[in-house]
Amino acid sequence: MEKIKIYDTTLRDGMQAEGISFSLDDKLMIAKHLDSLHFDYIEGGYASSNPKEMQFFIESAKLNLKQAKVAGFGNTRRADATVQNDASLNAIVACKTPVATLVGKTWDMHVTEVLRCSLEENIRICAESVAYMKNKGIEVVFDAEHFFDGYKRNPQYAMKVLAAAVDAGAGTLALCETNGGCLPAEVYDITKVVKTRFEKVIIGIHCHNDSDCAVASSLAAVDAGARHVQGTINGLGERTGNANLCTIIPNLALKMGFEVLAQDKIKMLTETSRFVWEVANLQSAANMPYVGASAFAHKAGLHVDALRKNKNTYEHIDPSLVGNERRFLISELSGKANILAKLEKANITEDKELAKKILNQVQELENRGYQFEAAEASFELLVKKLMGDYKPFFELEKFHVNVERNSAGKMVSQATIKMKVHGQVEHVVSEGDGPVDALYSALSKSLERSYPNVRDIHLVDYKVRIVNPAAATAAITRVIIETRDKDNRWGTVGVSENIIDASWQALVDSVEYKLIKDKMALPVNE
Repeated sequence: MEKIKIYDTTLRDGMQAEGISFSLDDKLMIAKHLDSLHFDYIEGGYASSNPKEMQFFIESAKLNLKQAKVAGFGNTRRADATVQNDASLNAIVACKTPVATLVGKTWDMHVTEVLRCSLEENIRICAESVAYMKNKGIEVVFDAEHFFDGYKRNPQYAMKVLAAAVDAGAGTLALCETNGGCLPAEVYDITKVVKTRFEKVIIGIHCHNDSDCAVASSLAAVDAGARHVQGTINGLGERTGNANLCTIIPNLALKMGFEVLAQDKIKMLTETSRFVWEVANLQSAANMPYVGASAFAHKAGLHVDALRKNKNTYEHIDPSLVGNERRFLISELSGKANILAKLEKANITEDKELAKKILNQVQELENRGYQFEAAEASFELLVKKLMGDYKPFFELEKFHVNVERNSAGKMVSQATIKMKVHGQVEHVVSEGDGPVDALYSALSKSLERSYPNVRDIHLVDYKVRIVNPAAATAAITRVIIETRDKDNRWGTVGVSENIIDASWQALVDSVEYKLIKDKMALPVNE
C-alpha cells in the first residue's frame, strides 16, 4: 500500500479564516490531537508574524509529539536582504523545527508586480533561501505559490523556479493552487508534467476552495503522482477555505487504497472535526461529507425502508469507518419505515401499530409547529410517553421570569421556580444573562440536590423560529436547544405562542433526556 504524507496547515492557513483566532493553548491542543492521529506534518504558523506564533514553537517542542513533524512557515528572503539577515528565514531557524516550509513566487506576474524584482533575481532568491535552510540541517518543503496560474501563463519560468528549489535541496515541491480557480483536469495535467520532470523529489499539492474544487483537485493531483497533500481540518482557511482534510483523508484511504495516517485512526476523523469546530468556537457544518452530522442522515421514507433491508442502498461507506453514525430523521415527510428504524436503533421490538401511533403524533405536532429533525431527544421522550414508559422527574408548580433595565442601563434577568422533586418543595431564584439563561439556571439548581449530574449539562446553542409570521406578535414560536455533557450532544424542541414557554419546554426535555440517558429515573411520585 503506497503512502501519502498528510500535511496539516490548520494552525496557519486555517487561522486565516474569517472569525478564527486560536489562542496558544488552542493551537497546542490541536497539534497534540493531530499527532495522536499520526499526521505526518503540522504547520505551526508563520514564524515571524507575532510573538504568539514563536511561543507555539517553543511550547510545541515540550509536547513530545510521537509522529508528526512540526513545520515553521515563512517566505523566501526579501529582494533587498541576504539570507543571513532576512527576518523571515531566521525566525524559522529560531523555531528549531525539523521542517521549514518556504513560500516562493512561481508566477512571473507576482515577481515583477509584487516582489518588483527581475525574474532571474527571484530564481536566486528561491535557491539561496532553500540552500540556507538545507545547510542548517532542516528539511525543506518548497511551497510554489500560484504555481498553476503561473504555469498557465509562463510554463518555462514556473518550471525554472522549481528546478532551482530542487537543485538547492528542497525535498518536497508543494504545488499551490493559491487562487482556487483551476479545475481538477487542469491540476491533473500540470501536476503530471511536474512529476515527469522531477521524478526524484516528492510532489505535493496545496489547494484553495474558491471554485469549490479543492478536494477534487487535490485527489486529481494524487492521481497524477503527488504523494504529499496539504489542507486543513474542516476546510478552514482564507476566503472560501482550503482543501478539507476530513474529506480528502477518507477518500484516499477508503476509495483510492492509499496508506494515510495510521489505519485505525481514520475512525477518529468525525471526533477530530467536531473537536476543531469546538476549539474554534464555530457551529459545525452539518452537511460536511463523511464527518458532518447529516452525512449519514436519512429522511425520505423510501430511503429508510431500503436501508433497513440493505445498508448499501443509500450509503457509500459504513459510517463507523470515519467515526460517524447513521441517523433516521423524523418529520411529516417520514413514513412508518423511519419510525420503525428509530425503534430498531433503540432496541425496541418492531411494533407496526406503535409506529403508526408515533407517526400520527409526529405529523400532528409538526402541523402545530414542532420539528424533530434537530430535536431527536424530544422525539425519544415522545416515544417513551406513547409507550407508557415515561414518568416525570419533577412536578412544576409555577415559574416566574422578570427582566428589567437598571439605572446603569444594564439588563438584568431573574427567574423563580417552585416545584416538587421527590415530594420535597424546591423554591429557587436565579439570575442569568437573559431570561432563558436565568430560567435554566433556576431549573438546574432546583434539581441538582436530587440529580447532581445536571451539573454536567451545558447549553451550546439556542435557535428561535417564528412558525407563522403572518400572525405578527401572536405568532407561534419554535425554540430548538442544543445541549451537551462530557460525552454527547442532543437537541430538544418547544413550541408556544410565548417564547419563554417554548424555551421552558425545550429546557425540560433537555434535562429529562440527560437524566434518562444517565439512568437516574427517579419519578416524583416514588
